[in-house]
Amino acid sequence: MTPESTLPAAPAREPEWLALVRSKVEGLRYGVVQLVVHDGRVTQIERTEKTRLASDREERP
Repeated sequence: MTPESTLPAAPAREPEWLALVRSKVEGLRYGVVQLVVHDGRVTQIERTEKTRLASDREERP
């Protein structure tokens, strides 16, 4: 099974909210993208980004 066969084909025109979610996730290293749904429709997209710092233990030899 090839990787291409495991993913569904993208529709010719995706919903606006899906394009927004995709753009929020693409540049995210650590964090959360959260969708808020009302009456079966995405009404809000929240992105929380984390900045990870190396701990002192990781830096010591």
